[in-house]
Amino acid sequence: MTIRKGSTRWIIPDGYIPEHSSGKLVSHESVCVLNVLPEPATVKITAYFEDREPLECDPVVVGGRRTKHIRTAALSGGGEGIPAGVPYAMEVESDVPIVVQYSRLDSTQAENALMSVVAYPLN
Repeated sequence: MTIRKGSTRWIIPDGYIPEHSSGKLVSHESVCVLNVLPEPATVKITAYFEDREPLECDPVVVGGRRTKHIRTAALSGGGEGIPAGVPYAMEVESDVPIVVQYSRLDSTQAENALMSVVAYPLN
């Protein structure tokens, strides 16, 4: 029996890059990708918004048997990036099965909050 490790499509319905931070830590989000296969994965992230067209971000390559933490504030496509202070969602697509986790560090208050969840696999 072959066990499939990962999926090629993932959904992250709740994205939000806080506009402000307090203290030494900067608020941020990351899409964490694990590729357990020997070949590299080409990962495409599309950001969806409430009031504008989707942003198709430039592809990111995750090496074979590697992990990569992708800061959502660093994603861009066509010269645009994901704006801070705007709710959005993401679709993560890969040419090989991967595992996707989403994390947010909210340091807008003195009491920092860290949230991390496995994304929802579509196939």
